[in-house]
Amino acid sequence: MSAPEITRASVGLRSERGPLLLAVMLSIGLVAIDATILATAVPAVVEDLGGFTSFPWLFSIYLLAQAVSVPIYGKVADLYGRKPVMLLGIGLFVVGSLLCGIAWSMPALIVFRLVQGLGAGAVQPMGMTIVGDIYSMAERAKVQGYIASVWAIASIVGPTLGGIFADYLSWRWIFFVNLPLGIAAGWVLWRRFDENVQPRKHSIDYAGALLLAAGGSLLLLGLLEGGVRWEWGSTTSIAILASALALIVTFVAVESRAPEPVLPLWIFRRRVLNAANSGAFVVGVLILGLTSYVPLYAQTVLGHGALVAGLALASMTIGWPIAAATCGRFYLSIGFRWTVLMGAAFVMAGAVLLLQVSSESAWWQLALPCFVMGVGFGYVASPGVIVAQSSVDWEHRGVATATNMFSRSMGSAVGVAVFGAIVNSRVANSAPAGKPLDLEHLSAGVLAPAIHAVFVCSAVVALALLLSGLLMPRHAGSEAVADS
Repeated sequence: MSAPEITRASVGLRSERGPLLLAVMLSIGLVAIDATILATAVPAVVEDLGGFTSFPWLFSIYLLAQAVSVPIYGKVADLYGRKPVMLLGIGLFVVGSLLCGIAWSMPALIVFRLVQGLGAGAVQPMGMTIVGDIYSMAERAKVQGYIASVWAIASIVGPTLGGIFADYLSWRWIFFVNLPLGIAAGWVLWRRFDENVQPRKHSIDYAGALLLAAGGSLLLLGLLEGGVRWEWGSTTSIAILASALALIVTFVAVESRAPEPVLPLWIFRRRVLNAANSGAFVVGVLILGLTSYVPLYAQTVLGHGALVAGLALASMTIGWPIAAATCGRFYLSIGFRWTVLMGAAFVMAGAVLLLQVSSESAWWQLALPCFVMGVGFGYVASPGVIVAQSSVDWEHRGVATATNMFSRSMGSAVGVAVFGAIVNSRVANSAPAGKPLDLEHLSAGVLAPAIHAVFVCSAVVALALLLSGLLMPRHAGSEAVADS
């Protein structure tokens, strides 16, 4: 029996794609807002539930669940279609939000954030895959701009809503607000999205899925918490990372023999996919360097408030959708390779500008490099997703999209570990003896060189984007992309 196939006819006339795109944007918007809305309400959550030492797990467990589940959802979507996976993701996210809203303790809230993360792991890659199914490559350029704008809006709306709910209503509304929006998105997808997936018998790779989930979870756990909850050289850290490596090696062995592997190994033999995924990985690393330390630098070194610090970082999320909305005209005319290289040049230019920032700088001198780097991210990440989707057939598009997003998540985890280790090391060497390592006791004179070291590291890492651009095949994006 022939492989599953989907065409634009599956969702009706051209005019009917609008509501489906709106539902996808709303679904992705839920995940995007959730990524930032909780941060401003953490003090209110801790005051109500307690568990101050455990609250970082509200973010770590969400990232773990989302990142590890992405490749699995991608494979399931290639076997059974995007619609059931997307609806499952929305359902898990809505149920998780409801449970978070009624959480009675910090441990319960952490568990329910796990459920939310499992839902988010399906929503974002499936949303991008659905867009790849119903729009042509040329049309996707414009649509990518719409989706990027969702993240830009969420970066502003999320923290604002979180602060409003925490100050004037209740932090629980951070989660309750997801319920009507998620239900509306699911309803539109249920009614408007009609896939033509040919039923056939499948061999489910349960062993591969279990090994990937376990190995990926331990690897991310080791990277996220190493140097934070335990020392890098401790027995705990070594045991976790060694176990992760053993599980991943076993996973590769299982996948090489599985009839329908959850993560086909040929993904790593395609030059175009390696280029797109390596670019996504580096973007993930750099985003963490900006989002974690630019606001901190603005507040502790430049002496601005939280609002100005947020505006400095928001300039990055303004630059990204601008580039995502305009990248289509570039990759359709000069190709994906030169578009990615152009993005890499923007990122490196922004990184160099960031090196010029000092304790005497104005806030806009910090915001400008973030804007320039955001433009670069848009010219690297958005074409990367599109070329990955365009280089494979329908039955592999879910895996290709999910692998690209998994690469960015892994980059974020590595960025947390590397940049955190740099700052902790510099602070430990510079902080006054006998003073605890917290913001209350650390002066701008101690933090400034520590965070500047992160900016230097970011400039070095930005060079890797040039390599990912050069790795991209010259004719990537054609109907049949060559392997080399």
